[in-house]
This record gives sequence, structure tokens and C-alpha cells, in this order.
Amino acid sequence: FVDIPQVEFVDKIVEVPVQKQVQVPMVTKKQKFVDVPQIEIVDKIVEVPVQKQVQVPMISKQQKFVDIPQVEIVDRVVQVPVQKQVQVPMHARQQKFVDIPQVEIVDRVVQVPVQKQVQ
Repeated sequence: FVDIPQVEFVDKIVEVPVQKQVQVPMVTKKQKFVDVPQIEIVDKIVEVPVQKQVQVPMISKQQKFVDIPQVEIVDRVVQVPVQKQVQVPMHARQQKFVDIPQVEIVDRVVQVPVQKQVQ
């Protein structure tokens, strides 16, 4: 017989670093303009009624006598002349000479006998 040496393989796990090339994307920054809507806030003031309790005074009524002076009105009727404008016709006067007949009265004294009555 021939002696064949026996070979024994003993595996030993050894970690070996692996180098890989990986494509890394390049990040680029780009400006972008965006319209931002403007918000307007309008406040509306609303009055809110406030309720509170108030002390109300008690009202009492009393009669009060008052002397009222009496006024007497005396009317007096007064005639107020009314002025009117009247159209007065203008007359022209002329002098006229008129013959007036003369009457002559002659008085005569006559004696009248008087009779007496006897009683």
C-alpha cells in the first residue's frame, strides 16, 4: 500500500472589504419663483349689549295745588281808516259873467187896527 497523505481543508471566513463604484446623483439648487397669495384680515367690530342690574327708585305721586292767574282779555274795536287812491277828474274852471235880474222889494208900513175883547 501506498500512503497517500490526507489533505484536510479548513475554511476560514475572512471578511474582505469590497470597493464598489456607485453613481451618486449631484444635487443642484435652482431658484423657483412662486406666487404667494396675500391674505388680508379685516376685523369687524360688533357691539355686544351688556346687561346689568340697576336700582330703580320708587316714584310716588303727590298732588300740588297751584294758583293760576286768570287773564281777562278786553277787545276794543278801533276803526282804522283805509287809504284809497281815487282818480279825480280834473275840471277846468272858467269865469262866466251872468246877468242877474235885480228884484226890488219895497216895504210899506200899514197900520192895522187891533180889537180888544172884553170879558
